[in-house]
Amino acid sequence: MSKITMRDISIMGPSYVHYPFEFFLDSLQKCGVHKVDLWGAEPFFYRADWETPQAAEAELKRMKAEMAARDQTVSIYTPETLGYPFNFSDPGEGIRRRTIEHFKWCMEDAHILDCPRIFLNSGCGPRNLPREESMKRLIDTYRAILDLAEDAGILMPLEQLQPYESNLVLTKEDVKYVLDEVGSPNLRVCLDVIPMVMFGETIEEYFELFGDKVEWIHYADSHHEELGTGEYGAELMRHWLDVLEANDFKNGIDLEVNDSIYWEEPHGPHERSCNYLREVLGVPEE
Repeated sequence: MSKITMRDISIMGPSYVHYPFEFFLDSLQKCGVHKVDLWGAEPFFYRADWETPQAAEAELKRMKAEMAARDQTVSIYTPETLGYPFNFSDPGEGIRRRTIEHFKWCMEDAHILDCPRIFLNSGCGPRNLPREESMKRLIDTYRAILDLAEDAGILMPLEQLQPYESNLVLTKEDVKYVLDEVGSPNLRVCLDVIPMVMFGETIEEYFELFGDKVEWIHYADSHHEELGTGEYGAELMRHWLDVLEANDFKNGIDLEVNDSIYWEEPHGPHERSCNYLREVLGVPEE
């Protein structure tokens, strides 16, 4: 049985979209968080913005030094792929090829950052086309990416999405179908509690179905809100932590306070969420 501590908590970057990378790191330091979910997008880092691989590597090493100075490390790398120019299931071969190439770059980036994981979601297929066609293209693209991940020694947790975000991977059955079809030991499960609750699923069901394939957790109050401000309540959110501990979960919990309502001032909601973890849910420092 494991014990969840604040050392297991990561914070992701999209709500800090209007602030530079160093502001994000300073915010995490004030929150007492040592694990960084590095968002692969501007204003943090996007490989295509650098003219040469050498320049990109130098920037990543600079960012790594900034994190080390704050006693922080990258726990997972999250490339932004929910919109153009990337798509796993688009009918256009060029877009899918570009997406595969992007993940090849991301794996190189992850090695520079000493990061063992790259986050994955399904994106959305064209809603006017049969879902089965998009799912087939998704599986084919994933197979190519996971071949690269196996060679690189990178684990790739796959997240379920909400219906407004995707028409592909939404439920635990969808996740299982993709894992079975791709057939890679490096393809894992990222459990997002928001779609889990939306579809009437439970955290116990995910561990029953996937066991130690559950690699990563996206954790928030309802609608990805600040902890303690949504509809879930402390009893349910503490229960999820208890189930993780009972299943000897030792990987990581990603605090996904992620909505445009937080863009103007992202630090406060994250600091209050971390205090909620400590003071209401009883998560110890170490």
